[in-house]
Amino acid sequence: MNNSTQASRLDLFAPLSGVVVAIESVPDPVFAQKMVGDGISVDPISNHLLAPIAGKVTQLHSSRHAITITTPAGVEVLIHIGLDTVMMRGEGFTAKVAEGAEVKVGQPLIEFDADLVARKALSLLTQMVITTGDKVVKYTPTTKKTVVAGQDILLSLDLAGATLVGNASSVAPQADAAIQSAAVIVPNPTGLHARPAAVLANMAKTFTSELKLVRAGDEANAKSVVSIMGLEVQHGDSIFVKAIGPDAGQAAKALAELIASGSGEDCGGVLPAVAAKHIPKAQTRPALKSNDPNVLMGVSASPGLAVGHIFQVKQEVIDVHEAGDKPELEKRRLDVALKEAYQQLEALKGEIADPEKAGIFTAHQELLSDPDLLDLATAAISQGKSAGFAWRAAFTSYADKLAKLKNEILAGRANDIRDIGRRVLRLIAGIKEAAFEVPDDAILIAEDLTPSDTASLDRNKVLGFCTIGGGATSHVAILARSLNIPAICGIEDAALQLANGTPVILEGSKGCLRLNPSPEEVSSIRERQLKLAKRQAEELAAAFEPATTTDGVCVEVVANIGGLEEAQHSVKLGGEGVGLLRSEFLYLERTEAPSEAEQDKIYSDIAKSLGKDRTFVVRTLDVGGDKPLPYLPMPAEENPFLGVRGVRLCLAEPELLHTQIRAILRSAEHAKLAIMFPMITSLEEVREVKRIVAEEKAVLGVTAAVQIGIMVEVPATAVMAEIFAREVDFFSIGTNDLTQYTLAMDRGHPKLAKDADAMHPGVLRLIANTVKGAHTHGKWVGVCGGIASDPSAVPLLIGMGVDELSVSVPAIPAVKALVRTLSKADCQKLAAEVLQMGTVAEVRTRLSQQLAD
Repeated sequence: MNNSTQASRLDLFAPLSGVVVAIESVPDPVFAQKMVGDGISVDPISNHLLAPIAGKVTQLHSSRHAITITTPAGVEVLIHIGLDTVMMRGEGFTAKVAEGAEVKVGQPLIEFDADLVARKALSLLTQMVITTGDKVVKYTPTTKKTVVAGQDILLSLDLAGATLVGNASSVAPQADAAIQSAAVIVPNPTGLHARPAAVLANMAKTFTSELKLVRAGDEANAKSVVSIMGLEVQHGDSIFVKAIGPDAGQAAKALAELIASGSGEDCGGVLPAVAAKHIPKAQTRPALKSNDPNVLMGVSASPGLAVGHIFQVKQEVIDVHEAGDKPELEKRRLDVALKEAYQQLEALKGEIADPEKAGIFTAHQELLSDPDLLDLATAAISQGKSAGFAWRAAFTSYADKLAKLKNEILAGRANDIRDIGRRVLRLIAGIKEAAFEVPDDAILIAEDLTPSDTASLDRNKVLGFCTIGGGATSHVAILARSLNIPAICGIEDAALQLANGTPVILEGSKGCLRLNPSPEEVSSIRERQLKLAKRQAEELAAAFEPATTTDGVCVEVVANIGGLEEAQHSVKLGGEGVGLLRSEFLYLERTEAPSEAEQDKIYSDIAKSLGKDRTFVVRTLDVGGDKPLPYLPMPAEENPFLGVRGVRLCLAEPELLHTQIRAILRSAEHAKLAIMFPMITSLEEVREVKRIVAEEKAVLGVTAAVQIGIMVEVPATAVMAEIFAREVDFFSIGTNDLTQYTLAMDRGHPKLAKDADAMHPGVLRLIANTVKGAHTHGKWVGVCGGIASDPSAVPLLIGMGVDELSVSVPAIPAVKALVRTLSKADCQKLAAEVLQMGTVAEVRTRLSQQLAD
């Protein structure tokens, strides 16, 4: 397949099947305002991301939700699955390729759990964005409303003839002995705002040389966060690093490379250095105004719905004397306050669960040592001003400077300067930080809230907030979303005139504050909220009740997990154990295998979190196929899914397997341990792994009972289930791989993926045969594949006799609640009926009817 229809044209194929959505309609300003680049979006109905072009994988995000492919011509294509999916930290995403790999059109790149992403992320909308916009003179999107992955052209590009030149790391000495780097294109979607500026300034401070950033003739002190932000560097801007001093060459090179890499931010791939180009400045958002006197409009900062009463928040006044004592005494007061403020921010960071959001306060800490701020304050102190007066003048001056910038994002960072400035000022003045004393059901109104204010809100009383200042990209908005607080920024000034106690409805998603709603409106909203929350609350309240059918049959509901945090969460949600620990999380994304001690600790910690009464099933290392290990070289395989993977790889690397088995066995005293082996196809493999377990148990002196089970992923194993059941204690059916191998359909194939359905009658019959074979010898059967969490499939699995459902952690309460509504006898009748059907469509239709009933 040829990507380029002519020398200057590049066709990009649909990476997913689904509905075509204009990039401007994506509910995320970073994409909608094309801060990353121009492109197009797809609302997907498939879950395998395919390569839209041929090229090299130049960036694969550590969370595996985003990938960048670069063509031989240097065009960079960023594909970003969903919105806010970085927050999932890789959960539900599986990379099919590695960074540096050469890929072809239609080649699988990433597989994702669409149901999980839909539940946890803001949206499934998947963006395909060109990050090297200077190479494109025209974008032509498809006119089709829906596209098929790997088949339909989604976007065509007319390319510019110019070739990018330069290198971010190249530096050239100047005649005056100063060093200046080549031009670097800033890849950060929102430019050099507080966090990347802090990273950049922090590195700059490690060098002795004087360092400047140069943009369009303007210069900024590279060691000053405030100065960098004041330069108003935006995405796509061309900047230089200028250095003068003993380590100028090294410093200019290091800073240029840091800028090109995103200054600590993930920017969807590194933009090369190029000649300077003009990028229009972001326009200030026009004020929103409603024509309805009972509706005030603003910008959606955080989605959600809240019904409450207005509470106006007024900023405290901090008085300071202008005249100071001796300069050395005032300087000491400032130093003490700066150090105490740093410690306060460190404590505040610990209260924010998301490390990315906690990074906001890391940037605040960096401001405390900003040389430009400190120079201003110190100079004023030297002129006889008090520490408080000097500090207030310094941070107010810089905040005002930022607030006047045309770039709305950078202007919004003035609030960060004021936040950290007032924190230090309170400490100098000896004023304790005031906590909001708010009534119940409060909707806060303020001219602005600081990140510190937002992080400290009492969620038991504050239902939402509105601010006159700020916007969707402000740090306050970011924190509100992470804390799940509905919020509106940039609301009409009239909000400040609302009386305390005024009843309102805050619709965060719409950026709308409705005043004095009628009792009927309030009732309708509350009813919507109740219906939304009622079922989940009921399921959660009953989460610790056993999953027992109406006719008294118990079904064990356990969790599929990938680490300690998920294990702990599963217990809180009523999980009866772990049905699948994907142990490969310990082995992937590192340069060497985990040590025995490291494995020992994590397995034991997970077992302890479960307790002795819960099942703990550990699947041994399952790599190979789509999950290679960089430190375990393997020969290239034409079809790795039919090659050395799972138990085959572990038996070929006995030291790897023995080490893991020993580490797993040491957790036997803390939970009901079971060890499960993947990709089993023969009795010889079963007998060999049993021998290894027995051998290591004897060496370690482990006397606790440890069950040995196998994954049923291959049709041969399902067909021979009765024979395998004589040798093992249990089966766990991996329906995803079983479907793939049964139907001879690669789950990532662009044309066949949609037909690789676990509800295929052939797959269902193999599941039924597995259960029958296991029960013949009194062995139990679990299902750990995707259909175990599928409400339509649960009655069918129970009807076929499945004893255990191993589901995604968030699904535990819902699956247990569903089981309690079912009759085993009715489920058996359903299974008998379905197993006589011949098509997936018939099966799906019947199960939908069952669910509706």
